[in-house]
Amino acid sequence: MKVAVSAAAASLDAAVDPRFGRCPYFLVVETETMQFEALQNTSMYAPSGAGIQAAQTVAGKGAGVVLTGSLGPNAYQALSAAGVKMITGVTGTVREAVESYKKGELAGVSGPTAGMGYGMGAGFGMGMGRGGGRGRGMGRGMGMRGFVPPAYPSVPSVPPMPQVSKEQEVQMLRNQMELLQAQLDQIMKRLEELREKK
Repeated sequence: MKVAVSAAAASLDAAVDPRFGRCPYFLVVETETMQFEALQNTSMYAPSGAGIQAAQTVAGKGAGVVLTGSLGPNAYQALSAAGVKMITGVTGTVREAVESYKKGELAGVSGPTAGMGYGMGAGFGMGMGRGGGRGRGMGRGMGMRGFVPPAYPSVPSVPPMPQVSKEQEVQMLRNQMELLQAQLDQIMKRLEELREKK
């Protein structure tokens, strides 16, 4: 059986990335042989829809199970539609996660474990228009008579994150710290490359 694991790097000894849609890699591991294919997550920096695109990627590779830290509602729905079993709250290395799954030590989820836009920042932008986002919202909608705002689909309620032990939370934070350090290293390397091209 093929299992897809969100990973911080392209190795079985890499940390499980706590984010599904925004992880740098997916390792699609054949559980019988531990042979794997490392897929770079091309939706990692997508402005929106990263969870759906990530779900399509792993489902397209024939994964029957996803092991990750958390899943947003869009990724959850896309994986459900593809018939992929989901297991969240996973920590440690990719190898440890797959071994735990093979031993039956990991349980599936019945709903998303992260809210919309998990891991995307707080959204305190100042606006890019000529007004610079300095308006105070004092308008009264003049000239908008008869305007009916578009109907938006209701967003399903998101259950709270599952309770994790102190050790699991520490491990998840360490994994995230390692991931951020790796991303920072990549950024620094690219900056150096750009400086050398001048």
